[in-house]
Amino acid sequence: MSDNRKTAKEILEAIGGKENISSATHCVTRLRLVLHDESKVDKETLENIDPVKGSFSANNQFQVILGQGLVDKVYAEFISEAGISESSKEETKEESTKKMNPLQKAVKGLSDIFIPILPAIITAGLLLGLNNVLTNAIFTDQPIIDMYPQWAGLAEIINTIASTAFVFLPALIGWSAVRKFGGSPLLGIVLGLILCHPGLLNANDYAGAVEDGTLPFWNLFGFDIAAMGYQGQVLPVLLASYVLAKIENFMKKITPDSFQLLVVAPVALLITGFLAFILIGPVTFALGNSITGVFVSLFDQFAIVGGAVYGLFYAPLVITGMHHTFLAVDFQLIASQGGTFLWPILVMSNVAQGSAALAMYFILKNQKMKGLSLTSSISAYLGITEPALFGVNLRYRFPFICAIIGASIAGAWVAVNGIVATVGVGGLPGIVSIVGERPDYINFAIGMVIAIVIPVVATIIASRFQKDFQDR
Repeated sequence: MSDNRKTAKEILEAIGGKENISSATHCVTRLRLVLHDESKVDKETLENIDPVKGSFSANNQFQVILGQGLVDKVYAEFISEAGISESSKEETKEESTKKMNPLQKAVKGLSDIFIPILPAIITAGLLLGLNNVLTNAIFTDQPIIDMYPQWAGLAEIINTIASTAFVFLPALIGWSAVRKFGGSPLLGIVLGLILCHPGLLNANDYAGAVEDGTLPFWNLFGFDIAAMGYQGQVLPVLLASYVLAKIENFMKKITPDSFQLLVVAPVALLITGFLAFILIGPVTFALGNSITGVFVSLFDQFAIVGGAVYGLFYAPLVITGMHHTFLAVDFQLIASQGGTFLWPILVMSNVAQGSAALAMYFILKNQKMKGLSLTSSISAYLGITEPALFGVNLRYRFPFICAIIGASIAGAWVAVNGIVATVGVGGLPGIVSIVGERPDYINFAIGMVIAIVIPVVATIIASRFQKDFQDR
C-alpha cells in the first residue's frame, strides 16, 4: 500500500468512515469535506496521522490540512478508498450551505462575492504602495520623483495600473455578484461599468457638487435624476446585481429561444440601469455613507477602543467566516476617505497569530508540531493565517488567547496614530499598503513589533502554566 493511500485510509477512518461523507473536494492545501455528523470525527487520531498538519471546521466544511502538492495525491486516493465521486468546490459549497442558518448564508454570500476579486485588489494595493514610495517624502525631505524627475513617468504608469481596480471596482463586484446570484457575469461587468461611466459625476466629487450647486441632473418625465456615478461604492452595485440577475432569469423563462439574444440582455440592463440611477443608487449610496460615517465617527472619538476591540475580535471573526463582511466597509472607507483604518488592524491580527505560532516552535517537543508551528508562522506573516490559527493556536488555546491580546494592543496603537491603508497583503508586506500624504511607516512598524513581541513573550510565559500539552 502506498503512503498516500495509507494516509487516505487513516483519514477516512478518523472522520467516521465513508458513510459519514456527504461531499468531498480539496483546495491548494486542504481536504474540504461536508460530513453528515462532525461529532463522529476522532480529532486526536486524525491529527496524529503523520502528514496531517491540523484540522478545523468552518462554514459547515470539515477541513484537513495536508499541504500543497500532497493534498492532490491524498485526495485522489481518498475518493477511491471512500468509493465516492469527485466533487467540485461549488458542489461542496452548495452541500455545506444546506446546513447553514440565514445569517451564515448571508455571510457566505458576501464571502463568495468578495473572495474572487481579492487578488486584483491586493495586487492594486501593493502597486499603490510602490507608487507611495515614489511620490511621497518618506525617507527624505523630498519625494523621489522630485529628486529624480525622470522617474515621474514611471510613477504615473504604476499609479494608472494600480488604481484601475479601485476606479472600476463596481465592474469587479458586478462580475462576481451577478455570477453568485445566478446571472450572466458579463452583464454584471457591463452593469458595473455603467455605474462608473466616465461621463457621470464621479462619486468622490458628489459632496463638493452639492455644496457648489453644480450637481448634474437628467430630467425624466418631470423628475430630476442625479447623473452621478458610483465609483468605489459597494452597496449600489451589490443590490443592482441582484436585481439584474433576477430580471435576466425571468426574461429567459418568458422569451422564446430564438429571440433571447435580442431581448434578454437589453431589457435586463435597461430596466436595472433605470432602477440603479433612480432608486437603488441614491438609497444605497446614502446608506453606505451613513455606515461609513458611523465607523469614522467611532474611530475619531474612540480610536483606542475601536482599534483594541477590532484587533481583539478579528481572529474570532475569522473562525466564523464573518470577517469577509468587513471588506465592504473597507471598500467604502477607501472610496470616501482615501484609505481604511480597519485593514492595518487586520494586519496586526495576522502578524500576532503568526507570532504565537512561532513561539510554539520553541516550546513544543513534538517534532511534527514544531515543524507545523514554524511553517504556519511564516505563512501567517505573509497573510495566510489558517494553518497557524487552526493548526496550532486553537489546538492549544492559550497561544490563540495570547495572540488576540497582542493584536488588540497593536490594533489600538495603529488606530490611535490614525494609520490608514488600501486593501493589500494582510501580513508583514502589508506595510507597503499604508497611504496618506506622508505614510506613517514608523508607527505601523512599531505596531508590528508589538504584534510580534507580546504574543511571543505571552505565549512562552503562559506555557509554563500549562500541563500535558506538548505531545498532543
